[in-house]
Amino acid sequence: MGGRASLRTSLNGRDSEGGASLRLGGARKGAVTERLAANASAGRGDTRKCRRGVGYSELILMSAESSTITVRLVRSFEHRNFRPVVYHGVNLDQTVKQFINFVRKDVPSRTGLPPPFKNYKYDTMKIIHQAHKSKTGELVVSLEDDDKLILKEDSTLKAAGVANETELAFFCEEDYRNYKANPVSAW
Repeated sequence: MGGRASLRTSLNGRDSEGGASLRLGGARKGAVTERLAANASAGRGDTRKCRRGVGYSELILMSAESSTITVRLVRSFEHRNFRPVVYHGVNLDQTVKQFINFVRKDVPSRTGLPPPFKNYKYDTMKIIHQAHKSKTGELVVSLEDDDKLILKEDSTLKAAGVANETELAFFCEEDYRNYKANPVSAW
């Protein structure tokens, strides 16, 4: 490696519990090992040393509570105008209100979104689709089961039914009610 720090992920390196291994070399190994140890002591993951081939590897066991969530920003129901934004490492133990506030603060800083999506008044989240379950035929968001699928702000994401790879719609509730009363598309 010639003095250069390198970070390689071993795709086939697995331990007996099925966790992925991460190989670190050079000067970065100490800093990353310290960060992993701090995360483990703070309850954000588990690190273990394991013997793998010639050298040592750091094994990171990911928390089951850290998930990937796709948030569909719905600008207009009539025009079917929406943009998906993917969030990795979402803690499912946070409340819906905390996640809504996080997304509201994050959306204006996203460079790939056009200004109409950045400046819109989003206030409600609804589950569109969960992994390994059937999808609806509606193109933007389903109009049924509002009492089960609209997330209540005082509950946690997990209690509201959000799991890994769930897709959520984020929209203005007033626009949704108007569209639900008269579900006509403009095109």
